[in-house]
Amino acid sequence: MDDIWMRVVENIGDRTSGPMKLRFILEPVMASIFAITSGLNDAKAGKPPYFWSLIADPTQRADMVRDGWKSVGKVFVIALVLDVVYQIMVLRFVYPGEAIIVAFGLAIVPYLILRGLVNRLSSKK
Repeated sequence: MDDIWMRVVENIGDRTSGPMKLRFILEPVMASIFAITSGLNDAKAGKPPYFWSLIADPTQRADMVRDGWKSVGKVFVIALVLDVVYQIMVLRFVYPGEAIIVAFGLAIVPYLILRGLVNRLSSKK
């Protein structure tokens, strides 16, 4: 089991210096643009911060996940496809778990962080 985790960490680390490394900048930027837009819309509508509400309010969770996926889903799918292409080019094998981890880190994490932060900052004005 430790060998698997060592391979995952090593392979993910190698992605930052190999071919297609520009996606480590472009994909978070695209997710950030969607997060900022959604966060500003949330602030105008008087909604609470996205990530906190996603965790704390189970009654609204399904609608919030659907709304978030509508915004960042395409970026996630693009990140997933580009990582699979990278794996085929460099590793000559596809590790689906690694592709999901990378796509989640490049698309979903920046979106979750920024949407609530933008909402909080713009609603304080």
